[in-house]
Amino acid sequence: MKKISLILPLLFLFTAGFAQQINKRTIVTTDGEIDDVDTFIRFLMYTNEFDTEGLIYSSSMWHWKGDGKGTTMVSEMEMSRNMYGERSELRWPGTTWMEELLAEYKKVHPNLILHDKNYPSAEALLELVKVGNIDFEGEMDQRTDGSEWIAEKLLDDDPREIFLQAWGGTNTIARALKSIEEDYSNSKDWKSIKEKVSKKAIIYTIMDQDATYKKYIGPNWPEIRVFYNANQFWCFAYPWKIVVPKSQQPYLEGGFMGPNIITNHGPLFEKYYSYGDGQKQEGDPNHFEGDISKIVNTERGSFSKYDFISEGDSPAFLHLVDVGLDNYEDPSRGGWSGRFVQSKENNFRFEDGEMASDLNPETGEMDKSYPQTRWIKPMQLDFAARADWCVKSFEEANHPPKIIVKEGNTIKVNAGETVTLNLSSADVDGDPVYFKVWTYAEAGDGTATIELKTDSATVQIPDSAKSGEEYHVIVEGTDAGFPALTRYQRVIFTIK
Repeated sequence: MKKISLILPLLFLFTAGFAQQINKRTIVTTDGEIDDVDTFIRFLMYTNEFDTEGLIYSSSMWHWKGDGKGTTMVSEMEMSRNMYGERSELRWPGTTWMEELLAEYKKVHPNLILHDKNYPSAEALLELVKVGNIDFEGEMDQRTDGSEWIAEKLLDDDPREIFLQAWGGTNTIARALKSIEEDYSNSKDWKSIKEKVSKKAIIYTIMDQDATYKKYIGPNWPEIRVFYNANQFWCFAYPWKIVVPKSQQPYLEGGFMGPNIITNHGPLFEKYYSYGDGQKQEGDPNHFEGDISKIVNTERGSFSKYDFISEGDSPAFLHLVDVGLDNYEDPSRGGWSGRFVQSKENNFRFEDGEMASDLNPETGEMDKSYPQTRWIKPMQLDFAARADWCVKSFEEANHPPKIIVKEGNTIKVNAGETVTLNLSSADVDGDPVYFKVWTYAEAGDGTATIELKTDSATVQIPDSAKSGEEYHVIVEGTDAGFPALTRYQRVIFTIK
């Protein structure tokens, strides 16, 4: 395990008091690609789990509007520069698609609140939709409604963090930070304002989709925490057939997606993009996936109707969903959003890649995608249950269990010690819950030996364990409803 330096736990203490009691705050920035649309639909199904405080159109290396005057640009990013050359606009999907999806969400909202009263209304979410910096890739010269909204939230008196999701470029976030710098850098309070904003902001970015993090945010705001997903998200994106283990692929195929998520689940899911569904996004000439005649023998593989296309940005908001893995406070622990290790160059930056690999049991090799792919089955079943919430009564649908470990989540032990965990569950639907207990070796310092009985697990710490090491044991409980739903408790054994 790559140990986190002392400075990060101090920052995480700022979060911890709120994480267990108060909803986390988040703002989404999105470039509107078809995978953003699908991510947004899944996001709406989880808005009961956190406080959404902004939904902001932004640009990226893949999508930008242009200024309407014919001004051209060449991408600063090598991949899109080579693909598209000099342009006056690029695949721009417009600034109404979130409003259109919220109109469909409004239709299913009365049913969603039968399952959880915390689902926000469509009207409340509509008030949060803003237009950010969209004219060009990486454009951050102009103050926009979206950038000003982010700046206002970062400066407000609410002590909770703002989890900033970059589904596209980071330019609107960068503009917000630049505005704060312009407005306050000459103030006597600048040091405290900058410290406040740096502690308050967390950026979860899917790749670098423009150059604004490297050129502005990183150099000027080095103490803003950044979770940088450049590898793991691909398994939940366009090349999933190449990346995802065979055992997980059925949950992304049309045989599962069609009946359990897309069809007969209300008007919102009719807008979900899938292979061969006949849909076409206005403004994006590259969107071929809906054409059934064009989805065989593609460079990504061959696909069937209703197969999953991509939700490459969903890991960003899944970091906020508390399923019992306690990954929010420390992203090196791993969870439905992936697993990240602290950068050697910047204590405030967490990255995926080779150093954040997990052992893939199908190949027997370390796999830099497996920290994400290992969760695909429970994630997809959970999504299917929430799709049911759009159309079914509480009694007809399934809801997740609560997993309880009597001994708690942190236990101090000696090397070689044996500890018994007493397990129980609560399931609102009355379904039995079946346990699995395993060591997450890559999140800690090694593997413990585990013997599972019906409602208890014996954990044997190795004799070779050293003082200060951690052993992460995941207690996983899955109910017998349909779709079967899984929740967890992470127990961390620290060697005395």
